[in-house]
Amino acid sequence: MSLNVEQRPKLEIRLCGPRGFCAGVDRAIQIVILALKKYGAPVYVRHEIVHNRYVVEGLQSRGAVFVEELHEIPLEHREQPVVFSAHGVPQSVPADAEAKNLFYLDATCPLVSKVHKQAMRHERQGRHVILIGHSGHPEVIGTMGQLPEGAVTLVETVEDARNCEFADPDNLGFVTQTTLSVDDTAGIVAELQKRFPHLLAPAAESICYATTNRQEAVKEAAPGCDLFLIVGAPNSSNSKRLVEVAERAGAKKSLLVQRADEIDWDGLGDISVLGLSAGASAPEIIVNEIIEAFKARFEVQIELAVTTVETENFLVNRQLRDVDLTVQDMAFVNGE
Repeated sequence: MSLNVEQRPKLEIRLCGPRGFCAGVDRAIQIVILALKKYGAPVYVRHEIVHNRYVVEGLQSRGAVFVEELHEIPLEHREQPVVFSAHGVPQSVPADAEAKNLFYLDATCPLVSKVHKQAMRHERQGRHVILIGHSGHPEVIGTMGQLPEGAVTLVETVEDARNCEFADPDNLGFVTQTTLSVDDTAGIVAELQKRFPHLLAPAAESICYATTNRQEAVKEAAPGCDLFLIVGAPNSSNSKRLVEVAERAGAKKSLLVQRADEIDWDGLGDISVLGLSAGASAPEIIVNEIIEAFKARFEVQIELAVTTVETENFLVNRQLRDVDLTVQDMAFVNGE
């Protein structure tokens, strides 16, 4: 549907920056693309490489095969690469891959790997580890799987922090999932520190720079927005946190959408200011698709809400650095 210019209501779109892919997600997708170029299809991927259906389907169309567990890889393909997702995996997974003589490429985000090391350091120094995060999230499963069973206690809420008990309350250390709400996590940490004064923080912030940056940009843009759209998947933790941040920061309403065709155009109501951002696993091509869909219905003026410029870049695995990555290779997520 497209309206004549004179029929279109005016709409200001506050476009957040940074938004969309972080360096860890970009690297993970590059690893799958480069593995396909170097080794040919199929390349197996354990779990969704990142939490985004569009990205997963785009990689499937290029020859990636997604499995939940390694035993699903057919015997005749055991020499093909298997990629571990950006969320990280328990230590049992690479051990299982080696036992099966599989060739694997680890696409774990370096910032998730940093949290693994922080947790292991606490445990090595005799502390019980508190992990602040969401039960069942792949990153949480991966972090807990770095340590012996019983060495980690998961705390999800302030109430959990208020009620948890430990055999040795003077020897505790905490780490967090990288994609949490900065404000929510601060409340949980404050409660834990009140109850356990000797609780040791990790040597560096666990919540990653990209999560923090995207939340800060949304906070900046949200006041006065009639609607705030976050592009992202329902199983993306960092995207869901952005929806919450937008509403807390002053947006009248905030929604998570995966594609333009998910937007209830008839139910938008009378909006004149729209906030728009994207979670760290959402491709820019979908942000552009949504902007174009609004331009077909509104006279759009775009205002940039940029709080910082990200320059981080994480190198791919050594085995893949001899393969050229072209703009065209990534056009399905970044656009032309």
